[in-house]
Amino acid sequence: VQLQASGGGLVQAGGSLRLSCVASGRTFSNNAVGWFRQAPGQGREFVAGTSASGHSVSYSDSVKGRFSISKDNAKNTVLLQMNMLKPADTAVYYCAARDGIEIVPRDWEYDYWGQGTLVTVSS
Repeated sequence: VQLQASGGGLVQAGGSLRLSCVASGRTFSNNAVGWFRQAPGQGREFVAGTSASGHSVSYSDSVKGRFSISKDNAKNTVLLQMNMLKPADTAVYYCAARDGIEIVPRDWEYDYWGQGTLVTVSS
């Protein structure tokens, strides 16, 4: 599975962005998908995840209530809607898929990674 992430950019605090992750090569209907982010000088952290079916989702405490993840297996796409953005959300965002159906917050359990898209939130 090849993953292509897009949708990052520069936005003011309080604004919104929508990130897309499109899979190619084969369907990823049997893959759970997660979004991770890495800020400068920081480790990679789990942001949100969806089960392979898209019926179960999970969020980190730092984004819960502001971000929303959705999976469309017919379109091989996962979206991350980010609202009420804060400067602390500034990071490179990566989508990742794993050969498993359940969400896990651990990056080493993901098998396929997109190239990352930069989100910058100004104060």
